[in-house]
Amino acid sequence: MARRRFFVDTLRNGFAELHGEEARHLTRVLRVEPGQQYEISDNHAAYLAEIAEARGERVVFRIVEPIPAPDPVVSITLLASIVKFDRFEWIVEKSTELGVERIVPVAAARTEKGLFDASGKRTERWLRIARESSQQSRRVRMPEILPAVRFERAVHFEHAIGETAEYRCFLDEGFRGECFLGEALAPPLLATLPGERTATDRVAVLLGPEGGWTDAERQLAMASGWRAASLGPQILRTETAAVAALAILANAWMV
Repeated sequence: MARRRFFVDTLRNGFAELHGEEARHLTRVLRVEPGQQYEISDNHAAYLAEIAEARGERVVFRIVEPIPAPDPVVSITLLASIVKFDRFEWIVEKSTELGVERIVPVAAARTEKGLFDASGKRTERWLRIARESSQQSRRVRMPEILPAVRFERAVHFEHAIGETAEYRCFLDEGFRGECFLGEALAPPLLATLPGERTATDRVAVLLGPEGGWTDAERQLAMASGWRAASLGPQILRTETAAVAALAILANAWMV
């Protein structure tokens, strides 16, 4: 059975500390004792560590040895249109499990009013969900969750994120482009991927809101260098599309 992994707050001189709710879980629920071993990460590297001290809301780990960590297969930024917060939390959780490096909430034209303004108050909760999901999926680094941006800024990826992406796609079932299964859809996502792919590539995927993109948003995305891509003829919920797209992209870069 794999050891549980925890993200620690600090790591110094061969020791690491964990505080708050997670520490209470270790001391009061798991009833850990000195000498028991767990895996920890300081969000940079993973280590095998043993409990040195466990009291109340403070747990101290002693580093035993580093744990080799696999390199990411690709760097993926998910720019996800904001949906109702219970469903957006699901996007954060599952995207983290699928290895996304960065999540950017986006306010599109059809995003429900009020969600953009309220999103700032949800960031702390989203970060907590990402942390828990990172521990469960045994990641070494947690994904970044950036402040929400409006669509017009999101499509200018370099300005919104501060870096470039070699491949950028926006998911769209209604794009008036190449026909797929008799419907006027965007090309299948797999068909839009570059033929040569390496682990150093940076990928950005833009996910639409309930109701889809407006024609103006499609035109702006294409004019800004984004490729339209489809996940098939069915209309998917935003959170379903996120999981499907990320799974396809991650696996495409593994082969």
